Amino acid sequence: MAFFYCDFQDVKKKNLHGMLLSILLQLCNHSASYSTILSEFYSAHGDGSQEPSDDELIECLKDILRHPGQAPAYVIIDGLDKCPDTFGMPSPCEKVLIFLKRLINLHLQTLHVCITSQPEVDIQATINLLPFRTVSLHKERGQRQDIVNYIRSIVYTDGNMKKWRPGDKELVIDVLMNKANGM
Repeated sequence: MAFFYCDFQDVKKKNLHGMLLSILLQLCNHSASYSTILSEFYSAHGDGSQEPSDDELIECLKDILRHPGQAPAYVIIDGLDKCPDTFGMPSPCEKVLIFLKRLINLHLQTLHVCITSQPEVDIQATINLLPFRTVSLHKERGQRQDIVNYIRSIVYTDGNMKKWRPGDKELVIDVLMNKANGM
């Protein structure tokens, strides 16, 4: 299993390169044969003296995922909408989306991918074209109620908020619920 959280505040967690390095290292921590593939890749790049390109990292990942006797691999990308969608051709977010499309289109039986994101237009446009099942929590019954329950529990158990007037607590809950937008 490899888990990657896109974080616009962390340089290593806001672009494709950082994502690929993280996924490779996490997968290789679970398998000696994967570690051998990564070790050979490392040696081929001057034992770390030569920075591999994103395409080279992708090919290494493909080699690992296609390894004979491959156990199921789960790749979870959380907060895709936190990947910068800045100007540039392509933007960091677009590069990640292109990678994910390539990865999923490998149609590997042992690969399972989970992507979470706010419903940004560009992300939805790409993800909706991919051959997998999409679940929008924004539309799920209970999602809104779970958010209300969570906010309510924080407002009514926080030491500082306990001192607030009931009307102020309810106002905070209402405002946060309206701003939560299903997330």
